[in-house]
Amino acid sequence: MSDLLNKLRKNSTVKDTDILADSKFFTAKDMIPTTVPAINIALSGQINGGFTPGLTIWAGPSKHFKTSFSLLMAKAYMDKYPDSVLLFYDSEFGTPQAYFDSFKIDKSRVLHTPITDVEQLKFDIMAQLENIERGDRVMMVIDSVGNLASKKEVEDALKQNTAADMTRAKQLKSLFRMVTPHLNLKDIPMVVVNHTYMTMEMFSKPVVSGGTGIYYSADNIYIIGRQQEKDGKDVIGYNFIINVEKSRFVKEKSKIPIEVSWEQGISKWSGLMDLAIASGHVIKPKVGWYQKVDMETGEVLDGSYRLKDTYKFDFWHPILQCPKFIAYIDNTYRVGAGDIMKEDTVEEIYSVAVDD
Repeated sequence: MSDLLNKLRKNSTVKDTDILADSKFFTAKDMIPTTVPAINIALSGQINGGFTPGLTIWAGPSKHFKTSFSLLMAKAYMDKYPDSVLLFYDSEFGTPQAYFDSFKIDKSRVLHTPITDVEQLKFDIMAQLENIERGDRVMMVIDSVGNLASKKEVEDALKQNTAADMTRAKQLKSLFRMVTPHLNLKDIPMVVVNHTYMTMEMFSKPVVSGGTGIYYSADNIYIIGRQQEKDGKDVIGYNFIINVEKSRFVKEKSKIPIEVSWEQGISKWSGLMDLAIASGHVIKPKVGWYQKVDMETGEVLDGSYRLKDTYKFDFWHPILQCPKFIAYIDNTYRVGAGDIMKEDTVEEIYSVAVDD
């Protein structure tokens, strides 16, 4: 360490100032995998990846499984760290205890905090973050900020004041502006459920509600769409599409399908069939039938499967372990981490060619 660098480090009034090469804040981020490979792909671009500390937003219209995706992440975190706790901020009260039971979340490790306005949420979260130390295993879920009123909006209603509230977006921006540094400095994952609205363009598109503050602060934003899954005329579930709006790890505008049925819940093997066909690990010899391919020899393996018969560990485990499939997923979804600048010197770039 140079004398100048050491002097500047000692002069800093910020206690965590350190040499970048030694900084604890630039070590590899903690990665928490979920039990659904396609969710891991959406979160990290890797089958065996997952989510990291920071701010993640699940946005979409009502009944688009946003809370369930959040609880799936919470379950993964609490399983990885048996001493961890979940702070659950609740503004909609649409998450009964049965939801936690269905994900097998230990409710004795969940601190439930009901909230009625943005300012109340902001004050409580900051009080909690101020007293959390780096190394404390804490995860936060806010369900949701989509319909959360501002304090002024509530007070205006009590006074029968019909003036438009112009403070809500500012308060939300203030909330996430203050929260974001703490999440990253203290390794805390925060998952926020939010709503979307449609733009007024000729070809409208969904936009995350709450103003630009949420968008700027978030590490990851996922906008969820859905299609009905039918058996004849009966709706038996939904096919949700996770649209990657913003991500530190995944190529933006990527789309990952997730299947959810009334009887089975989230299909663990959602979205993998299309990927396996695209990568050459599975072929469709005829409509409605699938066969696996040996990627070493190119040989089509014995055994034909209906789609419902592929939803099992024995079918997918060899594919998920195949280096070629892992590489295909990385190349398709993951943001590259190569050198941004070529190793040309300044002299080489700006030198003037001289004729012989």
